[in-house]
Amino acid sequence: MTAITDRPLRLLFVTEDDPLYVIRFFEVFFDEYPKDQIEIVGVSVQDAFHEPIWKTARRMLRFYGPIDFIRLCFRYIRVKLRGDSIAKLAARKGLPVVPCGSVNDPAYIAKARELQPDVIASVAAPEIFKKEIIGVPTLRAINIHSGRLPVYRGMMPNFWQLLHGEKHATVTVHEMVEKLDAGGILGTLEWPLKPKDSLDRVITGTKRDGARLMIDVLLKMKQGSCEPVPLDMTEKKYFSFPKPADVKAFRKRGHRML
Repeated sequence: MTAITDRPLRLLFVTEDDPLYVIRFFEVFFDEYPKDQIEIVGVSVQDAFHEPIWKTARRMLRFYGPIDFIRLCFRYIRVKLRGDSIAKLAARKGLPVVPCGSVNDPAYIAKARELQPDVIASVAAPEIFKKEIIGVPTLRAINIHSGRLPVYRGMMPNFWQLLHGEKHATVTVHEMVEKLDAGGILGTLEWPLKPKDSLDRVITGTKRDGARLMIDVLLKMKQGSCEPVPLDMTEKKYFSFPKPADVKAFRKRGHRML
């Protein structure tokens, strides 16, 4: 990988509108990234799950159950009343917010090209990036995933790692390719899990420390010293969104949702 020595690395973020958890990544990243080394040229925020809010609410009710769902709704109402959002956080930091309906829309791809990013970074973006958008950055499109790859490919990796009794959640930054969660590994960190843990604690913690991992990976990319390590796809698995029976087994292990 060629080093960028004469200017900051140009970074375009694509993420989802999540004021409860994903925002924790950006609170840390926006506060701690070295502005003389990394220039954020855009932050694009998509609808969560790329679906209407009522569908997301129904999904969350089935996942959390009625009591935790109500508690989560109160949290959501509080942050909305405060006006918390990733887009507003970016705007307060003086960062450009770039509208995005779909990353694969030709108009968005054209706008992304105008921004001339060296790296496009997906942070919980709610759709699969296709070939055209992956090819926009001069260096790479990358993604951060809170699970060990290729074993914990797919959705809600923190949940599945807790359910399966893993000792650590493995936060992974990897290059994006057309196949989901199959690109080479650029950086990892192991985040300790407790025998009886809280999904809320784990998601929050991995988002915050994942931001620091992302900064480290980006700086290494700028220096030209971050070559991807290919995945051994013979170990691949894929996990979809947990079903009520999975949540029941999760609680039976002594874990909590919130």
